[in-house]
Parts: sequence; structure tokens; C-alpha cells
Amino acid sequence: MTEYITTIGLEVHAQARTASKMFDACSADYAGGEPNTRTSVVSLGLPGALPVVNRRAIEMAALSGLALNCSINLQSIFARKSYIYPDLPKGYQITQYDQPLCSNGWIEIRADDGSMKRIGIERLHIEEDTGRLVHMPDGSSLIDYNRSGVPLMEIVSEPDIASPEEARRYFQKLRQILMWIGVNNGDMEHGELRCDANVSVRPRGQHEYGVKVEIKNMNSFRAVERALAYEVQRQIQALEAGATIVQETRGWNETLGVTVGQRSKEFAHDYRYFPEPDIPPLVLDADWVAARQAELPELPDARRARFEAEYSLSLQDAELLTIERSVADYYEAAVAAAQAVNGSAKDVANWITGELFRLLNDSGEPPGCMTVRMPPAHIAEVLALLARGTITRTIAKQVFEESFQSGQAPSQIVAARGLTQISDADTLATLAREIIAANPKPVAEYRNGKTSAIQFLVGQMMKATKGQANPQTARAVLEGELNAS
Repeated sequence: MTEYITTIGLEVHAQARTASKMFDACSADYAGGEPNTRTSVVSLGLPGALPVVNRRAIEMAALSGLALNCSINLQSIFARKSYIYPDLPKGYQITQYDQPLCSNGWIEIRADDGSMKRIGIERLHIEEDTGRLVHMPDGSSLIDYNRSGVPLMEIVSEPDIASPEEARRYFQKLRQILMWIGVNNGDMEHGELRCDANVSVRPRGQHEYGVKVEIKNMNSFRAVERALAYEVQRQIQALEAGATIVQETRGWNETLGVTVGQRSKEFAHDYRYFPEPDIPPLVLDADWVAARQAELPELPDARRARFEAEYSLSLQDAELLTIERSVADYYEAAVAAAQAVNGSAKDVANWITGELFRLLNDSGEPPGCMTVRMPPAHIAEVLALLARGTITRTIAKQVFEESFQSGQAPSQIVAARGLTQISDADTLATLAREIIAANPKPVAEYRNGKTSAIQFLVGQMMKATKGQANPQTARAVLEGELNAS
């Protein structure tokens, strides 16, 4: 059977988080009002309305380009991309074409074989978003122009992606970076981050690419992976059957799990690009670029590597703790609080990636709620209570959860509920004799040489004290009573 090579490139559209639209002062909060109430003469494309470039949108696009290792082009131009569609009020879109703001970048992802792989980024340019079609139950469609004119960054990868799984990882990494630097909120459900994919297959040994098909309507990581997996198999089956792949645009039907043909794929000349006459060339200088570079925070990969080196974390823990910037910031704040009471960075990581992530998941809350739900100082308190022997690890988990749920400080919970660890040997000896008398079978097993039976008896003592008995003391007392009888 013929072996095929898959080639994928992604076009990601990310809205820039600005207060106003790309070319006018109208609010960019298009979801915050009734349809067609967040519009202006510019975003509606009315005759004579002139665009004015949003400075902050340009800065955010440059920040994104620098975070993606792109070169910032000191001169770029806006262009008109002409096509007729109801959600495009002017009959053209103001975008960038042959002179984009950013070009020649890359990010690294984990390849299918586990190694790190660099995915090239051809360009990042900025444009205006379109309006939205609202399809009604009676089959008609209405148009909402609130979104029209919102700043949109288009990030075009090189055809370096070799599988649907790599495409998903690339898209996830891109989303992480854009959210990390604060230029996009990562909301795919409402279209604030969108992805189109170009995919082709060719027999191994063939140098030229196969015919490219574009896939649209993918609004989740899972959808990107599933749609591409389906399309790859569809193209392979067609080639195996002797059919010809047609260059076209196809939509992903999530319900049926198939791609569906929509229209023949346009070429660049179909859009009749030409320089936007109402906006002069965008001219920057090295100082402006340096100022944007200074705005960038420590990026996810760098922070992950630092966490591994500085805090002796495993790769897995470091990746979990840098999945979002708010999580990484929270972790370092908790480490600082814990180290003040001789707690370790590794212990902090264990509590966050274990108990705190579990509690957030159970409550359905995002990582951004960490600081409100469990202030970093409360994690340090739990570690201090454990280190002093005030509470057992079992009780610590109970206290941690109650602190998460109530917001009360762990030390206050311990004091109010009388959860202090029982370490007094005389107190535990009385309880040990009762447990020995109530459990003759494991007692006999222990005395006949099965020393592991002591674990059951320790468990019974922990149960009887509701987790407050010091486990080491409990074991020692039990062993003393068993050997003395």
C-alpha cells in the first residue's frame, strides 16, 4: 500500500483585546449590546467615512509577532481585499497583503515522536473583522455588524505541520502565548480565536505538494484534530480510488464528523488586492520595536525552563504550572510565602497540581480563580502546620479543601474544629488496646510473622481519630502493645 505524507498549514485569526475597533473609536465589545448597536459610519462602510488606525492594535500585533520570534517590518502597508459577502459592509476588507507587519517567525511544539519541532510562521498581519450572520429557524439570515471592524490578527504558519495531532499542539501553543501576553482571551466558542487549516497529502517520494484543501468552521482543539484526521483519510481514499483532489474550501460538520464541500478555493488574484488609498504606509523605527520588546513578559517556554532549574521541578509539573500566566504567577507567589516558613517549592507544586487543580476542576472554575479561592499565604499555612506537626497529612487535605470552600485561613479552621494532631503516646495507647481487642485476625497474623498486618491496624487507629493521630506514633504504640501482650 502506498505511504502518504501529510502537509498542514494553519491560519489562525485572533482578535486583539483593544477597547475600540481597528479603524474608528467605536467600542470593540461587540458582544455587549443588541445587534447593530456597536457600529459607526466607518464600521458600516458608509460613503465618505475615513479609517483611522488604532495605535494599540498595532502595538499588540507587534507584541504578538515578537513573542512568536517574528521580524517586525519597519514599513508595512494596508490593502483592500475585495470580495462580496453580506457580512462585509464595504464590499472589501482592509487587511495587509504583500507587506505585513510581522514575518519569518516560529514556535516550538512537541512532534509526534516526542522530540521538539520548530513550526515556521510565515507572517502575522492585522486586519478588520467582519460582521456575523445569524441564521434563523425559518431559513432566513440576519446580519449583525457589531463585530465589523474589530482588530483581528491573522497568523499564518508555514506548511511544517505533519499530522492532525501536531496541528492541535501548534494551535494550543499559539493560544497559550497570545493569552500569556494579554493580547487575546482565547475564547474559541465565541469566535475571538478562530482557525482555518490547509491540508494536502502526497505519496512518499513525490516532491511537489499535493492539492491543497482549506477546512473552516473548527471552533475547538478537538475539532481541529478530528476535522484534519477525517480530511487526510478522505484525500488518501480518493487518491487510492484514482480520483482527483479538487482545490476547494470545505466546512467541518461536528455532528456528522465529516468535512463538506462549500466552494471552489479562491486564489490571491481573485481578491484584487491593492494598497488602501485612505491609510498611509505604516512606518516604524527601531526604538518603537525596542519599546514593544520591553513590554513582553517572560514567555511560557522560558518560564517553564526556569521553574525546572530554579525550583527543581519535573518537566510535567513545570508544564502544568506554566499552562497559563496566572497559574505561574500564583505558583511563584505561593513559593515566596512558603519559603518564609521553610516550605519547599516542590511541596507547593504538589499541592497546586494535586489538590488545588482537583478542587478547581470539581467546581468548574478556571485557574484565574486560584488567588480568590486559595490565597498563596493559605498554602504556606498548610505547609507550616504540617512541618510543625500540628496536623497530619490526612487532616491537611481536609483543611485545604475547607479553606478553598470557605476562604477561611487554615490555622483558624484547625483551631475552630480541634483538628490538632494527636501525638501523645499515652492517649494513643488506650486506643491501641481497644483496636487490638476488636481485630483478632490481623493481630494473629502480625504475631505469626506477617508484619505488614500492622498497616491495617494503623489504618483503624487513623479512622478512629478521624485522621488526627500521628501515623508514626500510632504505629510505634501499636507495635509496643502487640509485642508486650
